[in-house]
Amino acid sequence: MLLFVAWLAFVQDPAAANLPALLSRVAEEAEIFQQNFPKTLTQESLEQRTLMPASRFRPHIGKNPPTDLPKPRLVIREIVSEYTVGALKDSAENNLVELRQVISVDGRKIQSAETARHALSLGVKSPDDRLRKRMLEDFARYGLVDIATDYGTILLAFSKRGLQNMRIAIAGEEQVGADAAWVLNWQQITPAGGMLEFMGNQAARHPLEGRILLRKSDGLPLRVQAWTSHVQNGHTIFDQATVDYIASTHGFLTPVSVVHRHLIDGQPLTENLYRYEPFKMFSAATDIKFTELSDTTPPSPPVKK
Repeated sequence: MLLFVAWLAFVQDPAAANLPALLSRVAEEAEIFQQNFPKTLTQESLEQRTLMPASRFRPHIGKNPPTDLPKPRLVIREIVSEYTVGALKDSAENNLVELRQVISVDGRKIQSAETARHALSLGVKSPDDRLRKRMLEDFARYGLVDIATDYGTILLAFSKRGLQNMRIAIAGEEQVGADAAWVLNWQQITPAGGMLEFMGNQAARHPLEGRILLRKSDGLPLRVQAWTSHVQNGHTIFDQATVDYIASTHGFLTPVSVVHRHLIDGQPLTENLYRYEPFKMFSAATDIKFTELSDTTPPSPPVKK
């Protein structure tokens, strides 16, 4: 009955923002997302742009300061991975985390998609923070820095349980493509469910805040923006991300892109652009070698003359 009331609010007056109805709608989509997203698989393409220190150090001789200091260099890397999500082992909240297996780096093949999917199937059975840390270490081995993870699943932060850890207010209207959208400002009260950062052997979470944009016609989440800031070793670390979602042919939301930026003391150092192919569903959560469901309608049979 509550769901019917929430939908009725949109039908009666779509021009009026009803915060309880909007939050009920978001929580509903987050629940559907949590139930179905672990049954999907896709290919993720990551383009990382990083400002690196100058490759060579040239000593200065003389009293006058040098006028031709080497400039930072822009490094661009492209990583393609098989991508899915799984629930953390022994997690009471059944939290979902991103799982990846790299198949190519800058166009160079690392492993076959079949081998990557088999490795993912092992991760789906019992993922934990150690497994995710090893995956991030693999990324570092391929020359990537400041890797963002779990932004694709940020919709889960707006579950009923997650909403209890937030302050939320309506902040106006905005356009997302062809859709008019309500803008809600949100802020996590505690670090629980926030961004996970690995520092050596330690892992820390930082509370997030940001905006979520909901389609005015039906309250469907279209975009989630998030950012967080903290001080580390005397420097201000700032991360921000924009996640765009689309309604898949399978009847639930999936991420289509993530743009993440990492800044230190206000200076942008890294930009990660993730793009996702259409998600395919599989029949069993513990086996990645499965019968994939078609994303398109099968062709009509030929007409008999």
